[in-house]
Amino acid sequence: MNTIPYFTDDTIVFGILLLCLGLVFYTAKLQTPFWKTFYKFVPALLLCYLLPAIFNSLGIIAPHWEEINTDGETIEKSSNVYYVASRYLLPASLVLMTLSIDLKGIFNLGPKALIMFLTGTLGIIIGGPLAILLIATVSPETVGGAGFDAVWRGLATLAGSWIGGGANQAAMLEIYKYNPDKYGGMVLVDIVVANLWMAILLIGIGKSNRIDRWLKADNSAIEALKQKVSGFSEKITRNPSLTDYMIMISIAFVAVGIAHWGANGISSFLSSNFESFNDKSSSLSSFTSQFFWMITIATAIGILLSYTKAKNYEGAGASKIGSIFIYILVATIGMKMDLGMVLENPGLIAIGLVWMSIHAGLLILVAKLIKAPYFFMAVGSQANVGGAASAPVVAAAFHPSLTTVGVLLAVFGYVVGTYGAIFCTILMQVASGS
Repeated sequence: MNTIPYFTDDTIVFGILLLCLGLVFYTAKLQTPFWKTFYKFVPALLLCYLLPAIFNSLGIIAPHWEEINTDGETIEKSSNVYYVASRYLLPASLVLMTLSIDLKGIFNLGPKALIMFLTGTLGIIIGGPLAILLIATVSPETVGGAGFDAVWRGLATLAGSWIGGGANQAAMLEIYKYNPDKYGGMVLVDIVVANLWMAILLIGIGKSNRIDRWLKADNSAIEALKQKVSGFSEKITRNPSLTDYMIMISIAFVAVGIAHWGANGISSFLSSNFESFNDKSSSLSSFTSQFFWMITIATAIGILLSYTKAKNYEGAGASKIGSIFIYILVATIGMKMDLGMVLENPGLIAIGLVWMSIHAGLLILVAKLIKAPYFFMAVGSQANVGGAASAPVVAAAFHPSLTTVGVLLAVFGYVVGTYGAIFCTILMQVASGS
């Protein structure tokens, strides 16, 4: 049973998360020798992610826990801060950060972003069976199991999550019928390994120039896009008024409302009228995900507004407000990470770590061969492993103008997620000898 955290009130939890963000930003601006040296090695964004994880690990806050009521029944409880951040603040940030988007500039980035995304997908597909083969040489029982308890069935849900997202993960659980009583172990691996990998990517962002030199990468197109957007922002920068702030917030959250309304409508329409979409064992079921449509619609609204006068609100700080929402999302993602869980199921965690290492190794190899910048490698990976909730976070850490690259790749991940996961699972079944 999960330990009840010290603070269960979301109002207090949210305050703790904002305290973490405030401390990070305050200390990052200090010019004392200690803090200058500290942030030279520890990126501020990584700390925004790790501090909530430490609070979770210490039992001060938690995303989920169990309580026993007066009748002796176990009741599952959960915090809603991540839900609010991912369903309200994330789409709002996507709208605000794409107001000044240069869509032509994004297309001018070339095919390397897509190549690195597909490389990441391939790394997940081949990484699963290779991880099973490698772990089997050391601990055969870890990758064993029979019937619906077979480990490869559970790992199928990881493949769905790490190529597409939550909807693809649910589809794989439905297709391969892994034992529900053991499914929690796979969720644990997903949370631990995916979040550790995201932490590593965030560390790399602070050293991206050095990595690009090692990769001999040409990031001139990325820099040109950043400079063009920054130049436009500087040209229209003004001292924002209360009216500006109210209009920007209005644009963002009206768009969020439209995105939710549209997502609910499309999801319900597909589920009610097409059996193939409604069947969770179908590869098309991921298109009934409301989250998928919410992200897609919010991004589309932002892109459409970038062709109107709303684009000029970038001069009043639209992307800065969007960045605030992104950092809050980062803190809520970090809150889901319990550092102590790493030791709970070392065998399955080992499979996940080997699997992710193969994914990372292939990305590095291909990036080196095609001289792709670290940005494409990091975002291409996170669009697979993290999906639409975290790929924009990593992209925005490079520059707000690049957020849409992460969104577009993550949406593509939803499309190929179930198909890639099914292929990966077939290979894992063969590798496990079943």
